[in-house]
Amino acid sequence: MTTTPELAIRLKRAAFNHALKDADLNAIAPILASNCVLVAGTDSALLSGRKAQLAAWKREFAAADRTIYTRTPDTIVASPIEPIAFEHGTWAGISASGGTAVASGVYTAKWRQIGLDWAIEAELYLTLA
Repeated sequence: MTTTPELAIRLKRAAFNHALKDADLNAIAPILASNCVLVAGTDSALLSGRKAQLAAWKREFAAADRTIYTRTPDTIVASPIEPIAFEHGTWAGISASGGTAVASGVYTAKWRQIGLDWAIEAELYLTLA
């Protein structure tokens, strides 16, 4: 059975969210392209490359009261001519200890199919609350 790009990306996003909740760097790593880029929502910090992102997540997971982030895709648009797609949605961060909202906003992610798998190439976040 062939999985559509939209379903494949939604499944990868769900796995990424689960890995963030579980603080599982080994599960996050293969979802990120080696040259991925992330632009943070509040301070526009630039994280360039899988290694940089994993280091940032490692620091985040070690925080005394870490934030658990969830991305919820609204739309996924796959290119009909290239193995790429855009994901648009909302994100939220909640305190792991108290479950209270810390921040939220919107995001866009660019995905690339590499072999049979999809990986995040870029993510751009906007903090709204």
